[in-house]
Amino acid sequence: MTQTRLHFITGKLESISIFAAFEAAFEDEGLPIAVLEVDEDRDIYEVSLYADGDVDAVEARAKDILAGLSIAKPIGREALPDIDWVARSLEGLKPVRAGRFFVHGAHDRRKRHSGELAIEIEAGLAFGTGHHGTTAGCLEMLEKVMRREHPRNALDLGTGSAVLAIAVAKLAHIPVLATDIDPVAVRVAAANARLNHVKALVETVTAPGFHHPIFGKRAPFDLIVANILARPLMRLAPQMADHIALGGSIVLSGILERQRDAVVSAYVGQNFRHVRTLHREGWVTIHLKH
Repeated sequence: MTQTRLHFITGKLESISIFAAFEAAFEDEGLPIAVLEVDEDRDIYEVSLYADGDVDAVEARAKDILAGLSIAKPIGREALPDIDWVARSLEGLKPVRAGRFFVHGAHDRRKRHSGELAIEIEAGLAFGTGHHGTTAGCLEMLEKVMRREHPRNALDLGTGSAVLAIAVAKLAHIPVLATDIDPVAVRVAAANARLNHVKALVETVTAPGFHHPIFGKRAPFDLIVANILARPLMRLAPQMADHIALGGSIVLSGILERQRDAVVSAYVGQNFRHVRTLHREGWVTIHLKH
């Protein structure tokens, strides 16, 4: 099916807000969203939304979202040839280094440095590749946390591609439960765990939130990492408290800088203590202890 790229130019701060709003609005349809810096000197970015089917309806929703953000932008259209753009775009991505972690595609295996923990994500199977500031922030934070703590049982809630679950398994050599609401993402997560030789440590399960019997069997967790979005994370605070061990750590991301205080307050109200916040590309990653 021919795909259409809806695109417009905006500033850096606006692009962050727009990306988050588009991601929340179009996540059920799985529409790809991209933000590209087009002029570093003037801080100008291009936002692209890839649509098929009823493109007019997608564009109308995009305009409504922009209006809700008080942003007025003319939206351009570009018809694209029938190409696997996810795989094509991933082939051009540079590998990501965050702490000791090296996230890469198959074409960059040889670029690993001595002492790095490599995580390979298959091109075309992308539900998080480490290139987004939230994933990279989580990787950096996880290394800091596990340098001081020795968790024995971990949970990656909303695992996506399982980058974070694989990172925990490789760094700590402990069992990790990796869950996601999307069964396709769970299949991808399992494939990536096999690809990275941690299948024996990473168990993948389709589960919305904490609604699955597996949590009763595996909890309490010494470490929970959740790279989702701010509002769902705030709603999950009581359940996080129910499933974390006393003294356990949680690492949260998918949170814009302006949302940080609200998220921290939600968890402080559940007897969590804020330890540190990492800032990366307009997003934050938060470490709290129970």
